[in-house]
Amino acid sequence: MKAKLFEPYTVKNVTLKNRIVMSPMCMYSCMEEDGKLTDFHRTHYVSRAVGQAGLIMLEASAVLPEGRISPQDLGIWSDEHTEGLASLVAELKSYGAKTAIQIAHAGRKAVLEEEIFAPSAIPFDEKSKTPTEMTKEHIQNTVTAFKEGVWRAKEAGFDIIELHGAHGYLINQFLSPLTNQRTDEYGGSAENRRRFLKEVIEAVNTVWDGPLFVRVSANDYNENGLTPEDYAETAAWLKEMGVDLIDVSSGGVVPARINVYPGYQVPFADLIRNKANMATGAVGLITNGLQAEEILQSGRADLIFIAREFLRDPYFPRTAAAQLKTEIEAPVQYERGW
Repeated sequence: MKAKLFEPYTVKNVTLKNRIVMSPMCMYSCMEEDGKLTDFHRTHYVSRAVGQAGLIMLEASAVLPEGRISPQDLGIWSDEHTEGLASLVAELKSYGAKTAIQIAHAGRKAVLEEEIFAPSAIPFDEKSKTPTEMTKEHIQNTVTAFKEGVWRAKEAGFDIIELHGAHGYLINQFLSPLTNQRTDEYGGSAENRRRFLKEVIEAVNTVWDGPLFVRVSANDYNENGLTPEDYAETAAWLKEMGVDLIDVSSGGVVPARINVYPGYQVPFADLIRNKANMATGAVGLITNGLQAEEILQSGRADLIFIAREFLRDPYFPRTAAAQLKTEIEAPVQYERGW
């Protein structure tokens, strides 16, 4: 019997050849600070497509210059970004991988010289810059920037879009009561704190009809913050909004001590999947095929997002297949070696 990790997975009109996703990881490698792809990015992503990942997800790409996490982040705020992205997408697809991009805005966690923005004027910690509280006009301009970023991603040929609502970045800042202390319609109740994300999804849906993922931080690790149970409710709401899969991470919205161990975030993916009846992706110290297969076979997630193990091993799918005693097709150029 073929391992479930290497079974195809279909979401809307897109079929992945296996359930292994290269998780988005910032590379901080745009040396010109213009948000454009470099030769490093091409080598980095294409090697994992050659390595037979089912889905390659590009790192957080900022919808506005002030939305970069760092000056070296990828951008998607300008039409000038589209050509480079389209060229990379075509090459990734030539090796059989499907393609995704994480659309992002860093909010108060942007480490930039220029002014930064957030739902409320609260710095991340005592060493961080205090952000400017967003006006309603700025909120609407940012919603439009998300829509335009997704439109550019569509023009570049990406198969899947992921909205970055995790790790303490802007969408996450609106969702969490720890970072959103607004008194208008964007703050207060859970419904109000979801309003920014709701407007982003509604705007994105006017230009995008393919698979839509949302990454969340399912635990604030703070007694006054959001819990996995809260995010199960949010996931059910996102499903009603037309979101196809929740990519389940955790932490990052405020400084916190996190007990990290292999698969430490998998229970959150499990809870959301089974309580909200929503497809999930599991991520977080998943490092081998046996571990990934157990997560899928036990019904705790639908896709496996591999992050740092892909930095160590660009051919992780081959390694996982060997661990699971499953044969996978090699790139034709590598057949005599694999």
